[in-house]
Amino acid sequence: MVTARAAATFEPVGRSAAAARGFVRDALLGWGLPEVVDDAVVLVSELVTNAVVHAGTAAEVCCLREEETIRIEVTDRHPERGLPAFANVPVQGSDRYGDPDSEGGRGLLMCSAISSCWGVEHSAGQKTVWFRLALPEHIIGTRYALPALPGSELPGTGGPVLVAVVQVDDQGLVSAWNQDAEALFRLPAEQAVGRPWSTYVVWPPDGPQLAETLRLARWEGGFSLRADGQQPEVYAVQVRVRDTHGVPSTLCLLVPESDRAVLRSPATGTETPVGVEPLDLLVGHIGPDDLGGLLQRIVERARDLLDADAAYLLLTTDDETEFELRAATGLPGASRRHEPIPVDFGAGRYDSARLPAVHEDLAVRPNVAPVLAGSGLRSLITVPLKVDGRLTGSLGVAAAGPGRYDNEDALRLQFAADRVALALESARLTELERLRRGSLSFLVEASDLLAGTLEHGQTLALMAQMAVPTLASWCAVYTTHDAGADLAFVLHQDEDRIDPLRALLDKTPAPEAGPDNGVRFWTAPVETARQSGLTDSPELAGLLGETVVLPLAARNRVIGLLVLGVSTGLRFRQEMLELAEDLSRRAALALDNSRLYSERTATSQAFQRALLPPELPKIPGVEVEVFYQAAGEGNEVGGDFYDIFPIREGTYGFAIGDVCGTGPEAAAVTGLARHALRLLAREGLDGPQLLARLNTAILDEGTRSRFLTLLYGELTPQSDGSTELSLVCAGHPLPLRLTTDGRVDPAATPQPLLGVMDELELVAEQFTLYPGEVLLCVTDGVTERREGQRMLGDDGLAAVLTGCTGLTAGAVAARVQRAVERFAAEPPSDDMAILTLRIPEQRTG
Repeated sequence: MVTARAAATFEPVGRSAAAARGFVRDALLGWGLPEVVDDAVVLVSELVTNAVVHAGTAAEVCCLREEETIRIEVTDRHPERGLPAFANVPVQGSDRYGDPDSEGGRGLLMCSAISSCWGVEHSAGQKTVWFRLALPEHIIGTRYALPALPGSELPGTGGPVLVAVVQVDDQGLVSAWNQDAEALFRLPAEQAVGRPWSTYVVWPPDGPQLAETLRLARWEGGFSLRADGQQPEVYAVQVRVRDTHGVPSTLCLLVPESDRAVLRSPATGTETPVGVEPLDLLVGHIGPDDLGGLLQRIVERARDLLDADAAYLLLTTDDETEFELRAATGLPGASRRHEPIPVDFGAGRYDSARLPAVHEDLAVRPNVAPVLAGSGLRSLITVPLKVDGRLTGSLGVAAAGPGRYDNEDALRLQFAADRVALALESARLTELERLRRGSLSFLVEASDLLAGTLEHGQTLALMAQMAVPTLASWCAVYTTHDAGADLAFVLHQDEDRIDPLRALLDKTPAPEAGPDNGVRFWTAPVETARQSGLTDSPELAGLLGETVVLPLAARNRVIGLLVLGVSTGLRFRQEMLELAEDLSRRAALALDNSRLYSERTATSQAFQRALLPPELPKIPGVEVEVFYQAAGEGNEVGGDFYDIFPIREGTYGFAIGDVCGTGPEAAAVTGLARHALRLLAREGLDGPQLLARLNTAILDEGTRSRFLTLLYGELTPQSDGSTELSLVCAGHPLPLRLTTDGRVDPAATPQPLLGVMDELELVAEQFTLYPGEVLLCVTDGVTERREGQRMLGDDGLAAVLTGCTGLTAGAVAARVQRAVERFAAEPPSDDMAILTLRIPEQRTG
């Protein structure tokens, strides 16, 4: 049976996952279920991320409180996504199941691991993933207790304690008012219910406003009331609750200020015991996003208030197994920020960071405080920072002389730390959320940039540019091979330091390209600098701090290494290393893709260049110009081809043809045709015989054959400056002849194309080309150039050629090519070849 319900919808934007986590956390805390909050938040975060980030749809989150469980449903509009693959489910070659290693399927895997039961429900246009978390068994007995105190130290009351209970609905109106509230406010319930709660409250001007606190899951503090013309001070606890229909409201419990001990939570108590002088570590305004400034202000304040020589503050990592030095003052090693220190580094009870401790003389136990190693400080107080009983950090204050501090100083510092612990944790969580959002944006941008290029060198440069300065001060990329690894790219945030860094890395043995085992630290550059006597050189001053190596692994093998380094004295934070690992995985795949593409392109271009004719021969008395362009990115040769070659002394053959189709398949027939033409022409066959033999060779290719249009000609320059030509036009666009008076005429008649019929009847046509005349030969990529319904055609080409009277062969070819390019806005989609022959005019005088 459902006893309470809460639901909300989140738009497909990056911040929705964080908003969903906050919604679920508030709902469960409002129902008094902190024990299941962590598991619920983790699962909802993954499922909402799947919906709003990966699927790009809105997500509806519904929390249902049942008698023994909590059921949470996440609904999106992406029902076609597959389930993750589990054991016993075959996935090879199947598109029904998702990849369990991908981010899109991780939420369901986590549901199976954390929840007591879960499932997926499909309906028209949507998919709902639900899970249940068992509520902890209710245990009768003591949950919290404080030691017995003498009667003189017990809190006093001014008589019978009044505990007013006021319920405020979601519009800020009073909905319930008990008898103690009537006595405290001196107002009967029938006059109070239905009126705004703000009319009875005198809210302090500083801090969050009343409306804001009423929407918090829990709030505790003091304010004044308006009661019968007076303003008595009260202490209050506000708890956000929801009824069985999911309607939220706020329950307010109030007692007079003198009776505050009745309601005050022990976990948030910050009152200093009698006789102990209070310390205030929070002075001045610190921005909500300035965690570094807040930490530094606290350590400096703690040092000054206890007349110490140094102070430091450690914060725990997410798993609470290590501390990181986040702020320090007065320490020679203060530059070692973010250095990891085990939480339980000491062997004894009094070494535990979970308890306050006073060390009178560190000279007796020098290893008790790793942060102070080598500092010469003797006295030390350490106190834990805790939030809801969870260790979040440690604050230490040290002095140069021994025996400077006692238990009273530790008690003062502990109560001061209790006051700031919650503010620190809030600022730390804000920083983590900001870093997570920044990391997500960084990885999205990196993926887009890496996916935008397949050029190997550019991919290497992009990898380094994304890492510096976001992740490190400098970066080096190594590519691996069977013999080891080669330095491929180096980048430093200061361009003047790139050359000294590269010179040092050239002297340093490359890191081992072993199995993909994650991040590892690398000290070889520092050792090389020391051995070469370069440690104190100006070029390397401050250059070498902590250095790490990350494998670039793609398709189950290591293809390179990504080396990241920071300046002297700096260390990598754990979250930066995790982000670097994510980047390395994306970069490795992009690098491998670029390598495969480069290898394929180089192989393809080598074969393509073999199909192009060698350097064109110089023909006495004839100007020759060729323009060639293959369709398709990366293609140097397509279905169109040309060739000019000597047959015998004084006679040259030329050809221009078009194989059906484009790309590598057409280029294969191109190679056959071009080489066959040269061989058969030099065997003495005339044009018709040569094309008949070529037709037979094409048909012999069987299913691989493609039909071919071909213009073949032979030219023989004459002593009078003219040139005799013999042409066979086998299904090809007719060559055009431009005379000196600007007339354009076809220079041949059409005949059957090749590769279709077994028997062909072909005839050679002879004519003479005189000085000043031009013969233009093109493929159909020129004449069939289109824009919408318009086509250049034979007439359009003839019109272009008419205006070329008096131009050289090169100028004619360029003008035709330019006319084709300008005919339409889109680039040409077909192969194109232009062959121009011109007989130069005889010079007189």
